[in-house]
Amino acid sequence: MSDTPKFEVIDRRKIKKEEEQDSAPSQAAEPASEPVKSAGPQLVETESAGTSEAESEVDASEDDLAGEMPPPPTAEEKSEQATAYEASAQRVEDLLRAQNPSMGAQPPIKFDHLVQQLYLSALMQMGAATPEGQRPRVDIIGARQSIDMLGVLEEKTKGNLTATELRMLDTVLFELRMTFLELTKMISLQGVQAPPPKPEKH
Repeated sequence: MSDTPKFEVIDRRKIKKEEEQDSAPSQAAEPASEPVKSAGPQLVETESAGTSEAESEVDASEDDLAGEMPPPPTAEEKSEQATAYEASAQRVEDLLRAQNPSMGAQPPIKFDHLVQQLYLSALMQMGAATPEGQRPRVDIIGARQSIDMLGVLEEKTKGNLTATELRMLDTVLFELRMTFLELTKMISLQGVQAPPPKPEKH
């Protein structure tokens, strides 16, 4: 068994179609069908072939994921969903503004919002948001994952960013990695620190 859990992607279109067929009146009695899985990602354990090469493991993982993925949505399905999503989001915003008239329109989400969200998450995981006088609560594994996600973002968007976006991403990654290095150095020093000497008895 692999130590890394993976997400099983479920095709919601297939589930919807099965639900419609189940709800439609039928003239002849049909055998009971298997229960439909709940929509959305599910955490599952999958076995991976043992290999010593990291690149081979990544390729195998991507092949497994590709095999588990449903077929891509059609252009018509994407267009219909995008329209419905925008309408639903607008209704939610209208309800919020009706309860709070002073609230302005929400700005569109852009690349800098994504970088800022991961940046703040990493800082909080490294204890930056700890109230004064309290001991910092550090999630060093979570911080590393947030920083690595920014690294993946940098790699996958290479050549597609504006000069300002690239500078922001480089600066954020450099600052977070430096903070991570300082924090892990402190943790290491605390871990190997010798106990205080015992007072000698006279």
